[in-house]
Amino acid sequence: MGSDVTRAHYKRLADKYDENWAYSPEFIQWMTGAILDRLQPEPGDLVMDLGCGTGLYARGLAERANTVVCADLSSAMLAQLPAGERLITLHAGVEELAEGRGAPPHDGYDAILLKEVLHHVADPPRILAGLTRLLRPGGRILVVMLPTTIDYPLFEAALKLFRERQPDPEDIAAAMARSALRTELTYDEFPLAFTVERYAQMVRDRYMSLLSSFDGAEIEAGISEIHRKHPGPEVRFRDRFAFVLGTKETV
Repeated sequence: MGSDVTRAHYKRLADKYDENWAYSPEFIQWMTGAILDRLQPEPGDLVMDLGCGTGLYARGLAERANTVVCADLSSAMLAQLPAGERLITLHAGVEELAEGRGAPPHDGYDAILLKEVLHHVADPPRILAGLTRLLRPGGRILVVMLPTTIDYPLFEAALKLFRERQPDPEDIAAAMARSALRTELTYDEFPLAFTVERYAQMVRDRYMSLLSSFDGAEIEAGISEIHRKHPGPEVRFRDRFAFVLGTKETV
């Protein structure tokens, strides 16, 4: 997550990040509900949304919890967080905080959310072990991630690169268990529909960090492939997510 490529991707994407997801308020509501159902934040809880982006899901967490620390390496993303006394911004990345190099404003947290973050780090088990130390007794850490294969209407080179890079949720669950967390792995999915032109523009905007690995000519060739595969006016697919929940035992 600390790589220059990743930082540049999110800095460039920041102005269009919410626009790329605003197509479906229903999706945001669904994902927020899925997160809240698993993390179960309570009114007195301290929560950290690690890799929060523009705070799409921190907003829902803040409706339940006392305070949400919104941590991200991208200052451009953090600048778009909505104002609110329950939201605290922290310019720090997952590796800094896991390694004790960051400066979180609290000694411990009742819940930590990592949504689509771990594929950016080199050693997820080490990162999870470090973040476990930030949990209070009974605290929960929730990793939301894509499975190792996806049904997205992307071009084949992008799908192949995704399969090569994406961590396995089973491995993440095993790493949590090795960190002495009580672990549960579940899956859920949401149906999506776009006009082909809208989806092509999202690809052109590189709405997934993965797409930053392709230059402009490769992206345009990929969009031509998408049009060939999907000659109709729409693309429809199911967005499937893995939810890996780890709970720290109470003392």
